[in-house]
Amino acid sequence: MSIHTSELVERFRLFLIEGFLEAQTCEQLIAETRLAWGGPATVYRPGAPSPVDESLRKTTRFMLSAETTEFVRQRLLEQREKVESHFQLTLSDCESPQFLFYKEGDFFVPHQDGNTEQLQFDHLRVRRVSVVIFLNRQSTQPTPDTYCGGSLAFYEANADPRRKELGFHLNGEPGLLVAFPAETTHEVTPVAHGERYSIVCWYR
Repeated sequence: MSIHTSELVERFRLFLIEGFLEAQTCEQLIAETRLAWGGPATVYRPGAPSPVDESLRKTTRFMLSAETTEFVRQRLLEQREKVESHFQLTLSDCESPQFLFYKEGDFFVPHQDGNTEQLQFDHLRVRRVSVVIFLNRQSTQPTPDTYCGGSLAFYEANADPRRKELGFHLNGEPGLLVAFPAETTHEVTPVAHGERYSIVCWYR
């Protein structure tokens, strides 16, 4: 479902910073990602025999250098007071950022990240605010260095996430940071074309 960004921000209490990372920094992070070691991203399910379930989450997490990871983490910590003010929360720190790559067909089904008793892992329940940083541009048409599909979609609390038409989509732009309450139901829709690069992290 498409609505104006201002309505999306108000409806889901989103905190946005355009240009949080400069265009050159985004390009450098993408270049480092392409050279880094990566593996399937995990999901947390009680009693599951494996932390990888590509029926729920199909994307690759790349391990960038300690210097790069700490650089992004420190940039996020610099915004902590603004995030606290926006959400009226007291936050302690943030997790180590995760660098994600979605190729054509990759996705993450509707889910919540934390701050809810529905999650059965302590390290997830303490997540208060989720953060996504986009590194490249989402496009409606295939063009170089962009991706189609792969939207970050949000669902209202009473909506059935199985009804995809009820999701509200935020388009990715290089360097754009979006933060939202960790208990918000959200997903990454399947990438239809191109490669989607992003960073995710959580304030606690």
